[in-house]
Formats: sequence, structure tokens, C-alpha cells
Amino acid sequence: MINQNDHEQNRMVSPQENSEEAAFEKSLRPKKLTDYIGQNKVKKNLEIFMQAAQKRGEPIEHVMLHGCPGLGKTTLAHIIANEMSGNIKVTTGPTIERTGDLAAILTNLEDGDILFIDEIHRLNKIIEEVLYPAMEDFALDIIIGKGPSAKTLRLDLPKFTLIGATTRMSLISAPLRDRFGATFKLDFYHDQDIETIIKRNAEILTTAIDSAASSQIAKRARKTPRVANRLLKRVRDFAEVKADGKITETLAKQALNMLEIDELGLDEIDRKILTTLITKFSGGPIGLNTLAAATNEEMESLEDVYEPFLIQLGFLNRTPRGRMATKLAFTHLGFTPKTNQNQNNLL
Repeated sequence: MINQNDHEQNRMVSPQENSEEAAFEKSLRPKKLTDYIGQNKVKKNLEIFMQAAQKRGEPIEHVMLHGCPGLGKTTLAHIIANEMSGNIKVTTGPTIERTGDLAAILTNLEDGDILFIDEIHRLNKIIEEVLYPAMEDFALDIIIGKGPSAKTLRLDLPKFTLIGATTRMSLISAPLRDRFGATFKLDFYHDQDIETIIKRNAEILTTAIDSAASSQIAKRARKTPRVANRLLKRVRDFAEVKADGKITETLAKQALNMLEIDELGLDEIDRKILTTLITKFSGGPIGLNTLAAATNEEMESLEDVYEPFLIQLGFLNRTPRGRMATKLAFTHLGFTPKTNQNQNNLL
């Protein structure tokens, strides 16, 4: 099968982070919670959480952020660090390979610092066990020697806050999950919030854009800020080459149509998944492994990257018997909805 990471980087609507766009995304990242658009429930709870800690003169408790890629988990981590006046150390689960790697990170923190671990579900169990006393007691247990003569040395750590981010909450072990003082789930954004984000970021980029154009981009941004920023960047390029730099509704439609992103944000891969499900399997239900083989996609990629948005749109159902295309998917792609026994649950 194709390499998931390479395939994702080539998708204009991919919610995954693109290393080449890191600087661009950072320039648009809000610094304060009041400037963070959307996720209102999370913001309200987080604001109280931080204010209570500030009144006590303490770092906030450890925070877990989970949700699909591109919804703002990293941005929220930086905002928390900024609001709490602490430095932030950023790392990822896969890069912490040995206990020594984690020990080096922890011993270089200072009181009030934020340690942000993205993809925390990918930490191995040995690393997790080192984290437990660090999170609970702000202590690091180091084993000196081997065998019966081995001794444990406990080092005191500064009072830091661990912020973990994950797209796979189910893969977080219960002992680690229980050590977080607060857990926040980030949901897909409303189109109105995405439109507000586009207008704000266009202003930062000193790019003129009208409301109709920002609405067109928002509709195709898959309810995800990272996708919205990427589309805005590409449409801005189109406007600079094909027009006077101002993004109008007509120009936005032309640019997005050239990118083969339809009015609901579906791209070629999304349409291939749904079309395969409809034409080869009568809309389902079929198992995930069968769908992966038929579309030449990885099961993990289908489950974590492609399906959440299709489910959000109401185009795909996950049932005990397998994946099923809904009547909305049939209609959107121009197929006649089936009424046989396999389609009883399409509504």
C-alpha cells in the first residue's frame, strides 16, 4: 500500500501538520485565549482552570487535549503557556525513545514550565512508568546499578505542567489518563467560526478578502482550522497571479475548483472511498480491512484521517457489521440510493 505520510502531505485538505508550513501556521497562531476562535466550551472551562491556579499561585494541573488533527491542540498548549507565564518545551511521543531522553527533558524544566507532548499515545510503557512519579510527586526515580545491588535515587523536579495531545484517546493507558487533572475534547468547528478564522488570518497576511469569498473557503475547509489556513494560502497565491491580489467569491471558487475540492470539502480521495463503497459493495456494510484493500489505503489512515470527516458530514456510518454509505453520500455523488436489505440503515 502507499505510504500514509507521503500521501497525506500531498493532500490539500489533509488535517495533518505539514513541516513545510510550520512557520506559516506559527505566524497565524493566536497568543491569548480571548483571540482563540471556536471551542467555546473548552475555552470557558480552561479559563476557570487557569484563573483558579493563578489565584493559588500554582501551576495548573496536567492537561489532556484530544481530538482529530488540525483542530488546535498545539495552539491551545502554547496559549496555556503564555497565559500562565511559563516557558513551553515541545516534543512528541515517538521521539522520546529512552528513559534518559525523558529524564533530560524533565531535569531541564523550571517551576511553572509547560511540557507539551504531542502524540502522547505513542509513548512506550517504560517511558510512561517514569512519567507517573514525575506527574504525581514531581520526582524522578533513577535506578543505579543492576541486579540485587541496584538502588533507586529520587531526584526532585520543578513543579511543571504536562500537556498531552492525542488523536487516539483510546490508546492512552488508564494509569496515565488518570494522572491528568483535566481532559478537554476538541470538536470540529462550525462554518461560522472557520469563516471568522479565515478573515482574521487574511488580515494578518494583509490580504484583502470579501465575506462571500471567506464563506466559500470556510465551506470547503472540512471544519478544520489547519485546512482553512492552507486553503487561504493557496487561494491567496491564485489571487496574486490571476488577479490584483484581492480574493473575491468568483476567484475563490475558481481556485478551489482547480484544486478539485468540492463545495463540501471532499477531495479526490474522499470521493474514491465513497464511490468504491457504493459501486463495488452496494453501499455496504463492509469491514474496514476490506475497504482498505479496495481503496489501496491503510486501515489506520482510513479510520483516523478520512472517516471522521465523512462521518461528521453524515456520509458514512460505522456499524457493528462494517462501514456503510448513507443516502446523503449517494445523492452527493450522483448515485441513486439503494433500497435493498443492505441499505435499511441509510437514513
